[in-house]
Amino acid sequence: MRFQSVADIEEALLAQSYLPHRGLSTALFLSLAIEKPLLLEGEAGVGKTELAKALAAASGARLIRLQCYEGLDVSHAVYEWNYARQLLHIRAAQEGAVDEQELFGPEFLIRRPLLEAIASDEPAVLLIDEIDRADDEFEAFLLEVLSDFQITIPEIGTLTATRRPAVILTSNRTRELHDALKRRCLFHWITHPTLEREIEIVRLRVPGVSERLAAETAAFVAGLRDLDLAKAPGVAETIDWTHALTALGCEELDASVVEQTLGAVLKYYEDFDALRDDTVVALLGEARAAAPAATG
Repeated sequence: MRFQSVADIEEALLAQSYLPHRGLSTALFLSLAIEKPLLLEGEAGVGKTELAKALAAASGARLIRLQCYEGLDVSHAVYEWNYARQLLHIRAAQEGAVDEQELFGPEFLIRRPLLEAIASDEPAVLLIDEIDRADDEFEAFLLEVLSDFQITIPEIGTLTATRRPAVILTSNRTRELHDALKRRCLFHWITHPTLEREIEIVRLRVPGVSERLAAETAAFVAGLRDLDLAKAPGVAETIDWTHALTALGCEELDASVVEQTLGAVLKYYEDFDALRDDTVVALLGEARAAAPAATG
């Protein structure tokens, strides 16, 4: 998986409707060039996961995704033995239907995402999504994988990647990651984009959207982020909202359509309750004022 320059990566990602800023493109280029995992941190909805998807599509690589969560263990992340198949083989061997063979061999192994990525002979992008949700123990387990691209299975031995996958880890920073993990990665923090860039992203991801609607939704959401909300909306919410408004045939925002569709943007009752009518009117005014400047 080789790109000749940062510009090549930007062009390839743009072809997948992903618009990166130069700092992110540079971090991704270096990650691929020196075969070092890339750790992306930032608020939810700013495009961390989408980058891995876009990279896989742009490079023709297989996307292998490990979604992290509390309690994630080796059997779900790396491998487990196919006990049902082993039992059937034991019974068949006892009846003389098959020859005895090693019960803990590769043919009885169920590959989970990490092992699948290490063992893959084809280009692959390994996405370790929301690593901050996993336990400290699992984070520690990852060190061998990210350092040497190898996994040790007691019954078989150590399996080392013959073709290293591109690795992207994402974190919403619900907890601080350990230094040992960070040292094994390049790091990039993704922030909310500028208004102008967010409008570009919306127009790229929502084909057929009017320039005014793209500008007004982006400006309105940017205004929401300045409020004291339980959860500030990300770019993903701006895109979802614009898709919803386009499906309704909207060309621009008004107070009634905002009230009817705001569930595409806000996800907490407390935020709905805090958004008074006068606040909506004020945000609409700011969005309409910003739209001509942004689209002109």
